[in-house]
Amino acid sequence: MQVTEMKAEGLKREIQVVVPASDLEARLQTRLYQAKDQVKLKGFRPGKVPMAHLRKMYGKSFMAEIVQEIVNETPRSVIADRKERSAMQPEIAMTEDAGEADKVLNGQSDFKFTLSYETLPEFELKETSGIKIERPVVEIADEEVEEQVKRIADSARTYEPKDGEAADGDRVTMDFVGKIDGEAFEGGSATDSNLVLGSKQFIPGFEDQLVGAKAGEERKVNVTFPEDYGAAHLAGKEAVFDVTVKEVAAPTSQELDDEVAKKLGLESIERLREIVRGQIESQYGQATRQKVKRQLLDQLDESYDFVLPERLVEAEFTNIWNQVESELQRSGKSFEDEGTTEEKAREEYRRLAERRVRLGLVLSEIGAKNNVQVSDEELQRALFEQVRRYPGQEQQVYDYFRKSPDAVASLRAPIYEEKVVDHLLSTVDVTDKTVTKEELMKEDEDELESRLAS
Repeated sequence: MQVTEMKAEGLKREIQVVVPASDLEARLQTRLYQAKDQVKLKGFRPGKVPMAHLRKMYGKSFMAEIVQEIVNETPRSVIADRKERSAMQPEIAMTEDAGEADKVLNGQSDFKFTLSYETLPEFELKETSGIKIERPVVEIADEEVEEQVKRIADSARTYEPKDGEAADGDRVTMDFVGKIDGEAFEGGSATDSNLVLGSKQFIPGFEDQLVGAKAGEERKVNVTFPEDYGAAHLAGKEAVFDVTVKEVAAPTSQELDDEVAKKLGLESIERLREIVRGQIESQYGQATRQKVKRQLLDQLDESYDFVLPERLVEAEFTNIWNQVESELQRSGKSFEDEGTTEEKAREEYRRLAERRVRLGLVLSEIGAKNNVQVSDEELQRALFEQVRRYPGQEQQVYDYFRKSPDAVASLRAPIYEEKVVDHLLSTVDVTDKTVTKEELMKEDEDELESRLAS
């Protein structure tokens, strides 16, 4: 096999590979010899099929298999021999001339093809000792825990039918039909629906207009769906709901005690408080983690500037752009609604793609240098989480990941990144800063965009 470098410009490589016809013939002879004792042809005893006849029957198909094997095997071995690392799977170009291809399959011509790829850039890792991180921390107040405990306890509250008008806190049982421009819309109707007034479960204005209603009363409720409503075809629309109140029920008195906890399947109210506090800590912990990680990635990004593989950036941009377009379609909005143009948005998201690729390469190099690895157990947990998302299709999901190395890599990558981030956080200067929960949970525009890019 002859390997010739045709192009070496920056990260781009183009390599021509020539497999002599003699090499192809040798592999074909081996394949025919192996098949001789296995094939069964009418008129011949097993193992007695002449090689010439066997070649006539199977030579071309066997050669096609050999060519495909060479195409599958060669890129990896060529790149390894050159001591290079390909940024992505190399592109392979073979002859488009049907006559030439037929000669190769008939063993009459050398097999030539070209590998095109980009190498991973080489760069020197920087010291991280100068990185300073300010970790926002929220002190959880007992009042906040108690507020959520009360909200959970209210879900177990019982109600008793009452005469008279519905007030805030009462439960209304109703039938309703929602209409826009006089036409009922999908998802706007329900029968025997329960609503606790003041719970803010329904769109703004709906519950307020049921205060004072009595059992058996019919009301028209006029509302306007919020501009950011999840269903794009309803966002910003005015609607009228024809409501029939079937029952008004008042909440029974309830103390925050062990009896309430037992209704929820817990042994005591203190256990409920522990669980609620843990949930709040987890929620705030995730927000803290995201802000700390963002600071770390921002400072890493500022420290590195090197040429990026164009195909890798393009693939990342395509991934991000598909998410952007999907979100716009889901919300029913346009780039103009977001105060920009498609051209400007493309420029911005391409920069985000470049950032993600650059940081991905840096984190990968840091992880390799510090022997960061993803264990089989960690990968198995990630796979299990994927399987849980598709009840009833567990075997299909397992089979998909078993057959797809790229899919497995997509599970490993975020785990690896988080472990590298953990390693870095153990080496940089991190100081805690107490903030309010509003400050911690606030997301600015850059942070929203960064969820696509980091």
